[in-house]
Amino acid sequence: MLEELRITGLGVIDDTTLRLTAGMNVITGETGAGKTMVVTGLGLLFGGRADAGRVRADPGRAVVEGRLRLGGKLAGEVATRVSEAGGEVDDDGTVLLSRTVTIEGRSRAHVGGRSMPVAMLTDLGERVLAVHGQSDQLRLLRPSEQRAALDRFAGPEHEKLLETYREAFTRWRAVADDLADRRRNARARSQEADLLKLGLDEISRVDPQPGEDDDLRAEVQRLEHAEGLRVAAALAAQALAGGVEVTEETPDATQLLGTARRTLEAQAQVDPALGELAARIEEAATLVGDVSSELSAYLGSLDADPARLEQIYERRAELRALTRKYADDVEGVIAWAEEARTKLAALDSSDELLDELDKERQRLEAQVTEMAGRLTAARSEAAVRFSEAVSVELAGLAMPHARVEVAVVPRAAGKDEPAMGPDGADEVELRLVAHPGAPSLPLQKGASGGELSRVMLAIEVVFAGAGGPETLVFDEVDSGVGGTAAVEIGKRLARLARTHQVLVVTHLPQVAAFADRHLVVAKDTGGAITTSGVRVVEETERARELSRMLAGLPDSDLGIAHAEELLAVAGREKRA
Repeated sequence: MLEELRITGLGVIDDTTLRLTAGMNVITGETGAGKTMVVTGLGLLFGGRADAGRVRADPGRAVVEGRLRLGGKLAGEVATRVSEAGGEVDDDGTVLLSRTVTIEGRSRAHVGGRSMPVAMLTDLGERVLAVHGQSDQLRLLRPSEQRAALDRFAGPEHEKLLETYREAFTRWRAVADDLADRRRNARARSQEADLLKLGLDEISRVDPQPGEDDDLRAEVQRLEHAEGLRVAAALAAQALAGGVEVTEETPDATQLLGTARRTLEAQAQVDPALGELAARIEEAATLVGDVSSELSAYLGSLDADPARLEQIYERRAELRALTRKYADDVEGVIAWAEEARTKLAALDSSDELLDELDKERQRLEAQVTEMAGRLTAARSEAAVRFSEAVSVELAGLAMPHARVEVAVVPRAAGKDEPAMGPDGADEVELRLVAHPGAPSLPLQKGASGGELSRVMLAIEVVFAGAGGPETLVFDEVDSGVGGTAAVEIGKRLARLARTHQVLVVTHLPQVAAFADRHLVVAKDTGGAITTSGVRVVEETERARELSRMLAGLPDSDLGIAHAEELLAVAGREKRA
């Protein structure tokens, strides 16, 4: 549940904190006081679109902070999601959320003490919170939303079947589209394949090897400068080990090192330090001997063969011909060939491959058709249960003779579109029979504003029993309702509050009377700028607020008496 909500610098709200409770939280206030900003703040906190136009000029940014207590069946799932993203769950089992929006439109989000993408707040919001308002009533009129509503009601096994169907549908359409494309563009594919084959043949004849151009470049350099390299190596070898006549006047390095070692060893008995240096000179002499041997081997390996040099020139010319056509270097040419082979396989339009693809398409189509039939059967069964459950709730919402029907009808095939779509082969439509003898009409045609509010609430009550988020927000969904129907709406919301945290923004005292916690948004017009704050009202103050909502007279004795009567009735209903 959401334990606390703090809003700063948003709309008419300067700085206010809402302390919420489990059960039913009701938010009331005069028109324009800022009730809508509370819902807007909730939307921002859970990833909604940031509107810089709602940010107050002073301080130039809006901040919404919330404390979410993890509990119930989603606690582990939400805690894991927060931890995986790098956030921390506090020791008391709560998570701190924050969203900041500047007047320039920049937005930042924090979850569990860590900066996060706004999408993380959206993800959490989808798991823990459902907001319903006037726009949601319009959304409920869309056929796709009605089908989605029925699928959610049908239960987790149905949703698993739907997910499996969607995966199979995606594979079927991919194979069908691939087959159609190969048949439709067979000539163009064949021409492209021929060009790729020419290139692959040319590259295969040359057969470039990874790193070959660098190796050839180094070998050419050695062959072209063989004489200079030979002279340098010979002189070095002579200096180290004496490759020509050596005299006392021109001793080699080995002789000099030997003389130095012997001189030091002669005095090592006097000072052991000289013995250690002599040993190191002996190591140096060994190293010089090794280098001298390697120089001799190097001299033996030098090859100034003109024929080999010509071969390398020809090979490098072949490689340059490839790099001019296909890539900047030999590695690029090899990569082009690998990619070309992959493309060539994809361009295959042979009769054999087309036959194989057609068989696969038919197999997948049969699988998708069978699963679509199972979806239709499951939806039809769920439609009966859904209709009965919603109709029962409508009877309790002062619509005793109304009935909601759920029509599951075959999806019409389009000109270039099969009857089966990503969601199955069905269209789902919610219809309302307002009273016995009335025609069954789609919701948008058969329901008035007040009736639509009650139908939506009835659907939400039915959904609540089928799982979903544990915090439900209703933003003036009771618009256009009054009298007995308003009392019944209050009862239904109170019933929802037994298993969910419910936040209700309302203008109806009959609904507000059922609150477990009543918060009032009030304007302060005493300063240069109008601001609003939120406070909890209890007992006498609560009766005065209900009296204001009833008659606009918070101090009327008759209004207060009526409000107290409403509170007493609501109390008895909640205890029943």
